Amino acid sequence: MTDEIHQAFAHPEDRAAAMAPADPPDRLSLRDHIVAADIGAFQQERGQEQRLRFSVVVELARGGGDAGDDVDQILSYDRLTEAIAAELAAERLNLLETLAENIAARILAEPQPTRVFLRIEKLDRGPGALGVEIVRSRAEAAPVAAAEAPHPVVAYLDNATIAAPDLSARLDRLAATAAPVVLAVGLPDTTRPATGDGPCQIRIDLLAIEQNAWVLASRDPRLNVVATRTELDWAMKQGNMVVWAPAKLVLDTPGAPASGEDGVALAAWLAGELAALRLVVHGPVSVPAACRVPVEPA
Repeated sequence: MTDEIHQAFAHPEDRAAAMAPADPPDRLSLRDHIVAADIGAFQQERGQEQRLRFSVVVELARGGGDAGDDVDQILSYDRLTEAIAAELAAERLNLLETLAENIAARILAEPQPTRVFLRIEKLDRGPGALGVEIVRSRAEAAPVAAAEAPHPVVAYLDNATIAAPDLSARLDRLAATAAPVVLAVGLPDTTRPATGDGPCQIRIDLLAIEQNAWVLASRDPRLNVVATRTELDWAMKQGNMVVWAPAKLVLDTPGAPASGEDGVALAAWLAGELAALRLVVHGPVSVPAACRVPVEPA
């Protein structure tokens, strides 16, 4: 029991050694790598970077010959720090557990690793270090061929279109396309609070847009409001027409628009993120020149 307790609180290098077979594999390690990141499930953690400490041990498959001092033939230390940086940049996460799973999967996608020991600790959430530790093997991370994500049509509807008596007919025309359709809206015509504080104001504006999304959904029984990328991906795969509630994706995605005042700019950003076939615009609105997909009027 004493050994088990010691191993439970030991560095991943000691854990890897304790779990090694009689013929131990080669190992690559990264110890006490500290990065500041915005992560956490509590509201007070949002928008506040905190220090994360990463310790990684990678067990390696033995090659059939000498690498000849060629860096391209080995797993570089940089691949470990790049895996951490890439997952932190991919999206804002609530849980260290999810981050650990994603980093381990990215490392195991390299040809050399057979097993990964990974510990992540938050250093600023209390008097000590709070964290998780996982062990994942290549067998557990066997790659599964994923179907190519469908390319949707993103359609922006202004408030006049939402209230138009021929709304259902317009939706029928969109639904007749061969691609799934994601609808986006902007701010409602009603007034909303003005705080003068950027982080607070974008949340207020995004909530107002989401209220407008529900107004649109109430006008046609085929429409549902979706907020997450998982919901969007599922709806697109099913060929469903949905209305996008932007708050979660905008607040959780690095590089997303920093303002909620321009609904068509948000729609253009979403179209780029989804690799949409085109952005269809209903109403006399101006589309940002930096839109990454073709734009056409309704």
